[in-house]
Order: sequence, then C-alpha cells, then structure tokens
Amino acid sequence: MRQYLDVLRRVMDEGSERMDRTRVGTRALFGEVMRFRMADGFPAVTTKRLAIRAVIAELLWFLNARSDVTELQRLGVHIWDGNAYAPAWLPRARFEGDAGRNYGQQWRDWRAPDGRRVDQLVGLVERLRGDPASRRHVVTAWNPGELEETSLPACHALFQLFVADGRLSLLMYQRSCDMFLGVPFNMAEYALLLHLLAQMTDLEPDTFTHVLADAHVYRSHETAVREQLSREPYPPPRLRLDPALRSVEAVESRYREILGRVAKGEPAGPLLDGVARLIDYRSHPAIKAEMAV
Repeated sequence: MRQYLDVLRRVMDEGSERMDRTRVGTRALFGEVMRFRMADGFPAVTTKRLAIRAVIAELLWFLNARSDVTELQRLGVHIWDGNAYAPAWLPRARFEGDAGRNYGQQWRDWRAPDGRRVDQLVGLVERLRGDPASRRHVVTAWNPGELEETSLPACHALFQLFVADGRLSLLMYQRSCDMFLGVPFNMAEYALLLHLLAQMTDLEPDTFTHVLADAHVYRSHETAVREQLSREPYPPPRLRLDPALRSVEAVESRYREILGRVAKGEPAGPLLDGVARLIDYRSHPAIKAEMAV
C-alpha cells in the first residue's frame, strides 16, 4: 500500500497545476506505475476506509453488462449517480438512470462494424483456458466510436492478462486517475477481477500492475489528501472469494439472485459479503470528499 501513498505524495509535491474539464483544477503527474503481488496481501487502502461492498457491487454490474444505476442504488451504491444524472448527459440518456454504454457494455457487448456483438469477457476466459501464452488477452472499454454514448468515457480504459507457470497477472491502463477517490477503488476492483478470472481458469492470482497515466489530485481534495498522508498504513488484508464463482455464467446468475433477494427485502450487504470479503482488514476512519463531475 505504500506504493499508492508514495505516488499520492509525489503528485502533491511535484504535480503540475492544471485546469481540467470539471473547472476544479488539479495537481497532476503523468506515467506512474504500481505493482501489487497478491501473495503479499490484497491491495485495499488502509489509511482510510475502503467501501469494499461498493467495489463488489460495481464489478458485478460491469460483468453483467449493466448501465442502469438504479440497480446499484438498490445495492446501496451511489457512485455513478453524479454521472448518470449530470445535466450535460441527461439529453442523451436512453432511460432514467442510464449511465450509457460504459465499461460493462463495452466488455460484454462491443458493436463490431459488420453488426456482430462481441463479448470480450467470454472470449478472454476462453483464450486464457485454451491459449494461455497468447498476447491477445486484452479487454478494452475505450471505444472512440461511442464516447458520446456514455456518461463518462472510460477512465480505466483497458486491461491485459498474462499467464506464466500456472500464475495469472493483470495489467490495467488508466488514462485518468483521481488519486484520492477513484484510484483506491480501482486498485481493489481490478485485484478482485484478477482473483475472479484466476478462479475461472484454474490459475493462481499473481501480480496486478496498475499503470497511471494522468495521475491527479483535485484542488478540492487536497485537505483530505494531507489528512490521509499523515496516517500510518496497516498491514494488507486477504481476500476470500466465493469458490462457486467459476464461470461468467455463475457470476451472471449470482448478480440476478442478489437483485432478486434485495427486491424481496433482504439487505444487500450480507449478500455482497457472500461474493467476496476482506479478511483481517483494519483501516483508519473514512475521509469524505466530493467527486468532481
């Protein structure tokens, strides 16, 4: 976790002052890299509280090709509300609560020029099983032809997998990196995805490499960042993943089950805990800050 704190500190100390589309302004560096070995523990930030249930819910939403934020809301997650209800996006939304053709729809329903619909995720799992040495284990959410069809063009734009000696590694390229709010969430989500894909392909999760392109701290987050950097991190936790989730179909079925049980009045938290949970997770208290939209 010190890798993350080191980059965060460098952005604060060395970052260039820049004005961005939100008009909030940032300090920013370009081209940072963090590497996390899963054998050393799960990369959950400990200098503030990680909302791990929100991480699990959003990943399930992506993996099921969903774009309706009301589903996330039923699971107690509101991280897409600001984008889905942004005034600039609403005239283009397909329905109330639509976040657009975002990550999940690009991962599972890419529109090919000849009219085919490409399920990148299913193809990835098949290639990992059948051709592990391939250099084409790539899934992209950055679709230049559909940037106007999503409420937020993909920040974590693509990821690639690598198999060696029975171990699976994942590299994710993130074009835009909100170091305080977004990056800790993204780190945990892609580490969880690595564990899930490893379980689906009978491989051992190895290394998550996080490439940070435009790594920035919003001016409105600087006080919160200084508070976080004053805290000493705790040891990383471990991840417990439901062993029954061994296929894309199993993940789809679990998501539908969770939504159905929540609709009948069951609390979402324990259901998400049944998908994955952190073991021996200890953290400092949460630090609140507003997302720049």
